Amino acid sequence: MSLPFSATSLVKDIVNELPKSSDIFKRHRIDFCCGGNIPLTDAAAQRNIDVDSLMAELHEVYQKSGNEPTDIKTWMASSSAELIEQIKEKFHRPLEEELSQLSPYVTKVSRVHGDRRPELLKVYELYYELKKELLEHTTKEEESIFPLLLKLETAPEAERTRILEEIRQLEKEHDHAGAILKELREITSDFTPPLDACGTYRLVYKRLEMLEEQTFMHVHLENNILFPRYLTAN
Repeated sequence: MSLPFSATSLVKDIVNELPKSSDIFKRHRIDFCCGGNIPLTDAAAQRNIDVDSLMAELHEVYQKSGNEPTDIKTWMASSSAELIEQIKEKFHRPLEEELSQLSPYVTKVSRVHGDRRPELLKVYELYYELKKELLEHTTKEEESIFPLLLKLETAPEAERTRILEEIRQLEKEHDHAGAILKELREITSDFTPPLDACGTYRLVYKRLEMLEEQTFMHVHLENNILFPRYLTAN
C-alpha cells in the first residue's frame, strides 16, 4: 500500500492525511502544529533523524490504520461554523476544567518537593504562565475572533484586514504556548518522574503530558485546518 504523501510533503499535511502520524512526530519531538509548515525532510534534519527510517515508521502506521474514521478527517469536511463549535466543545471546555483541576496538584508538588527537586519550581512557574496564556487566548477567541471569522466573507475591506491580522496574532500566541510546553518537556526529561516520586508527583507529570497532547491537536486544528481557510482566501 503506497503512501499518499512523500518525504517532501509538509508535516502538517501528513498529519491531516494520516492523523496517527502525530504520535510518531510527538515521539521524535517534531512539531506538527505551530511548526508543521515545513517539508518532512527539513523537520527530520532539524532533529537529526534519518528520513528514510521516519518514512518507514509512517508507512507501518499507514498500513495498520486502514480507513478508520478520525476526528481530523471529520474536521476537514466540516464547515467553519461546525469547526468552531468543535473547538469550543472538544478543546476549550475540557481545557478550562483540566487547568482548574490540575493547578492544586502542581502547587502541592512544587511546595512539598521543590527543595529537593528544583526543576519542580520551574514546572510551577511555566505551568502557571501557560495557564494564564491559554485561558486568555481561548476567551479572546470565543468573545471576539470566532464571531468575526464567521462574518469575514461579508465584512468591509478594512474590517477584513483587521480580522486577518487577528488570526496572525493568534498564531503567534500558539507559538508561545508551544515554546512553554517544549520547555516543560525538557526540564521534566520527557515527563519522566524520578523513581522515588510519590503518586501526586507522577500524576502531575502524566497530566502535563496529556495537556501537551491535547494542546498540540487543538493548535493543529486551528493553525492548519481552520485558519488557512481564511488566510489563503484573501
